[in-house]
Amino acid sequence: MARKSGIARNERRKRVVERYAARRAELKEIVRRPTSTTAERDAAQAELGRQPRDAGATRVRNRDSVDGRPRGYLRTFGLSRVRVREQAHAGFLPGVTRSSW
Repeated sequence: MARKSGIARNERRKRVVERYAARRAELKEIVRRPTSTTAERDAAQAELGRQPRDAGATRVRNRDSVDGRPRGYLRTFGLSRVRVREQAHAGFLPGVTRSSW
């Protein structure tokens, strides 16, 4: 079980990313576009730098949806490796079977 503070911090980051997503996309498009002037590009980069650090989507951590474990996350299931193993053995994941050889 992950610490509650870590889970809460990650949820707060998700909200910040959502709030700034549209504006960040506009600014990144200005920076990326070859027709932008140097002044426009510099202004866009400066505004990106003034945004909160947690506004970037890479700051959000993938966590187990059941208990919030931050490591060993399997994107296919939205669970950690430990939880995937438990639920697969219990038969709760459709299409997943135990392998034996």
